[in-house]
Amino acid sequence: MKIAVLSGKGGTGKTFISVNLACVAGEANYVDCDVEEPNGHLFLKPRIFQTHPVTVEVPILDKDKCTSCRKCVDFCKYNALALIQERLLFFHEVCHSCGGCILFCPEKALAAKQRKIGAIETGMSNHVTVITGYLNIGEVSGVPIIKGLLNHLPTSPLSVIDCPPGSACAVMESIKEADFCVLVAEPTPFGIHNLSMVLDLVQLFHKPFGIVLNKCLQEENPAKQFCSAYNLPIFAEFPFDKELGILNSNGKIAARENLQYRKLFEALLHTITKEAAS
Repeated sequence: MKIAVLSGKGGTGKTFISVNLACVAGEANYVDCDVEEPNGHLFLKPRIFQTHPVTVEVPILDKDKCTSCRKCVDFCKYNALALIQERLLFFHEVCHSCGGCILFCPEKALAAKQRKIGAIETGMSNHVTVITGYLNIGEVSGVPIIKGLLNHLPTSPLSVIDCPPGSACAVMESIKEADFCVLVAEPTPFGIHNLSMVLDLVQLFHKPFGIVLNKCLQEENPAKQFCSAYNLPIFAEFPFDKELGILNSNGKIAARENLQYRKLFEALLHTITKEAAS
């Protein structure tokens, strides 16, 4: 089973939920798809045994064959190619690696080459296989790395996917093959706005889901009221707890350090598994 954990913004506790779910699951994969700023490894501290680059295909020009016909420039809808004073210029930052310019070149002046945009690391943390994607600084899209992370997962009964924040293309790629989605929200009016974003996304993809409210106080909880008003399933509520904050700030995993939190996450995983099977 693949469980995707997502939220409308960073800082809600998405990685906190993901890491702890993986740790109470027995044998599991933890997949960090937040490739612009992955931090699950800071808690799991895996022993890395494999690293491999992620590349994308981009065009390379044979100047001797180019006749400055502009067909490649006219084809590219992302403006990755430009013809300036009979000279073809290429801007890899906005290239989407579709390969169309190579196909449309009548003189076969363009060929494909691989350009590195990041890397994937694989390691072990006790019984958890930790797979982390890293996007190089300055790259515009982490989608190719997310595809690489999810297309070759090690065999395991459970994979917990720590999605990027928000609801853009990278998040869509992260949840595409998920069996169940966990939406993490904060108990504030802003938390309702962010929850609404990812709620629209999972409903668009027709994914079963449950909601986890994090950093809950004893006082009024607008996010809980929102869920109640729209009959949205709340699977768990985690408190705004000093001990939990200390564990997180020290890079500790609550389910490994605190029996109370271990039981809470075991109960959450049981609820998710039961709902996913129904």
